[in-house]
Order: sequence, then C-alpha cells, then structure tokens
Amino acid sequence: MRRRLINSTLAVVLVVIAVFGVSLVLVETRTISSSAQESVDSEAVRLASIVDSRLVGGEPVNPDIIARQGDVTRYAVIRIAGRAPIEIGKRPAGSVIRGVAEGERDITVTVEESRSVVTREVGRSLLIIGAVALVAVVAAVLLAVRQGNRLAAPLTDLAETAERLGSGDPRPRHRRYGVPELDRVADVLDASAERIARMLTAERRLAADASHQLRTPLTALSMRLEEITVTDDLATVKEEASLALNQVERLTDVVQRLLTNSRDPRIGSAVAFDLDEVVKQQLEEWRPAYRSAGRAIVHSGRRGMRAVGTPGAVAQVLAALIENSLMHGGGTVAVRTRVTGNQAVVEVTDEGPGVPADLGARIFERTISGRNSTGIGLAVARDLAEADGGRLELLQQHPPVFALFLSRVARRRKGEDDKPTVR
Repeated sequence: MRRRLINSTLAVVLVVIAVFGVSLVLVETRTISSSAQESVDSEAVRLASIVDSRLVGGEPVNPDIIARQGDVTRYAVIRIAGRAPIEIGKRPAGSVIRGVAEGERDITVTVEESRSVVTREVGRSLLIIGAVALVAVVAAVLLAVRQGNRLAAPLTDLAETAERLGSGDPRPRHRRYGVPELDRVADVLDASAERIARMLTAERRLAADASHQLRTPLTALSMRLEEITVTDDLATVKEEASLALNQVERLTDVVQRLLTNSRDPRIGSAVAFDLDEVVKQQLEEWRPAYRSAGRAIVHSGRRGMRAVGTPGAVAQVLAALIENSLMHGGGTVAVRTRVTGNQAVVEVTDEGPGVPADLGARIFERTISGRNSTGIGLAVARDLAEADGGRLELLQQHPPVFALFLSRVARRRKGEDDKPTVR
C-alpha cells in the first residue's frame, strides 16, 4: 500500500507539473521575447531622439559621443540623410532582435541584439522552473512516504493485534491512530479482545470450578461403590447402591449447576425447600471423612426452617464450608442453624486456629488460601450463594465462623431445642 500511495501521489504531481509547467514555459518564453523586443525598440527611439537634439543644436554626431551620451550597450546603426552610416558597437552574429526608430530629420536608427540573450534568459527561467518542479516532486515523495507510513504502520499494528487474537492472546491494546476509519477498526478489535478474554476466563473458571466441585461427590460415590464391592450382604448392597444413586443425582445437579453458572452466574433456580434435609444430607455425606480423620461434627440450632434457594447450590456451599473445616480446621465442627430477621442462617465453625489476619478480608477471593489448596472452594461457594440471592460471610476469624444467609419462609415446626446432636 505504501508503494501504491507513493506512485499515485507522484503521478498526480507529475501531471500537475506537466500541465502547468509547459504553460508556464510558454508564457515565460513569450514574456522574455516581448521584453527583449521592447527594450531594443526603446533604445532605438532614445538614440533617434539624442541624434535629433544634437543635429538641432549643431553639435557633432559621431560614434563615441553617441555611445557615451546614450549609454549604448547594443549594436546600433544611425543613418542620416547625406551622411555615411554611423555604427556603434559590434554587430551580433546569427539571429538577432531588431528595433528601428526614425527621427525628425531623416534619421533612421536600427538597434540589434543577438537572440542568444533571449535564449539564455529562457534557459535560466527553465532552470528555475525545473528546480521548483524537482523540489515539488521531492516534497511530494516525502509527503507520500510520510502519509504511507502513517497509514501502513497502523494497519500493520492492527494486523498484529488480529494475529495475537488468533493465537490466544486476547489482551486489548487500546491504541488509536488519529484516523477515524482505523480507530473504528481498533475499537472493534479491542471489543472483540475483551469478549474473547471474558469467554476464556469463563471457560477456565468453569474448568477450575468443575474440578473442585466434582471432587467431593466423586469421592463419596467411589466410597459407596467400594462398600458394595467388599460386602456380601444383599441388604447392605441395596442400601449402598441406593445411596450411590442419590450421590449420582447430586453429582448430576452439581454439573447442571456449574453449566448454568458458566452461562450466566446471575441465573438461579431458587425455590422454597426444607433446610433440615439439605443439612442432614451433607452431614451424612461427610460423616465417613470425619470419622477417618478422628473428628466429630455436630448439628444444633433452629429446626424446621424452610429457605429460598436452589437445594443443590446450598448443598454445595455447605459442602465447601464443611470441607474447608476438615482440611484447614481442627477439633469438632459445629453446624448451627438460626434465624435472624427474615433470614435463615447456617453457621459452620470449628476449633482450629482460624483464619489468618492477613487473609480475613480476602478469604473469598479466588486463588487465596491459607494452605496449599486451590483457593477456589470458598470463592465458588460465595458465587453460588449470591446466584440465589443469598450471601456467604466470614463472621469471625478466631475461631472461624462462616455463615450462609438465605431468605426464610414459613416454618414447619416450632419450639425446637438447641441441643447439639453428634453425627
């Protein structure tokens, strides 16, 4: 494109020079010729006047006197009736410009100048015009190169941006070039880069969330299947198979929930559900892991509450909190349900060292973890809670108290004791 721009600009300049240059040469040549002719005619008239005035005064007329008085620089011939012609200067050779004037006393003055003088003037003018034309061509080339660079460099840059997008680097460059059309292309590429970046982030987030959220259900399912393989009791096999099927259903719900959140984390499927059932299911699911670790988990607080949310999502949030206490906490884990205002609250606490002071404000950020873990679980749990209009908070750091707040509906039972139950 740069070469085409230079060639087109140069062609336009050459056409302009050819049209106006030739016209200017013709006009200048005619002007110089006319000026030279007028100068010769003027000198002939002046010499005729001088000779007339000397003849009237009776003064002598000879070449030296006329040349000095008339300041003659050209060849001149003065013819006076009855006298020999008087010549002043050297007669030019070749083609000449001739001017003739007649005096009042039968005087004829002829002034001649070589046409080479006109030719030299025309040549000088042509040289000046040619120099100006050359400067114009150079200036046009420089301007075309500059303009070509101004247009080609942004296009090259935009091509590199598009290539980066295709190679998986979606960072927008936010570069503008002062050319509206190119800036529009840059705007579109930056917008596309931001969309691609969001899509890649969502895909990576889905992969990370899936690997984290599916780990626990798959582990529980594996444990159920192992129980089936090592027992010969048909009743135990049926019971474990039923629990495994329930686990598969929960696993399917987890996958569906992950896919829904990956499309739009704001979309929820909140319904009124029995909070006790979800808490009980999670306690049963985590009981083998806590027994293996030599620890206990207790449940206390308000019973018979119905909350608004997605049961599968609430189960995943509680699973994340219980797993967090298992991995990072210590001692007995307490799950407590209570009511505050029009909200149902599920608190999970343990007897461990708690959340470090420097992580308290950032504990729900992704990749933030107090130990060697992914740092995804609590972040995903908060997203799941907020998707259904709830919220997940760290109420206390030492000992750690995590609380899940959900909208509450009418209770099924009243007057439940807050006695802890070991599970």
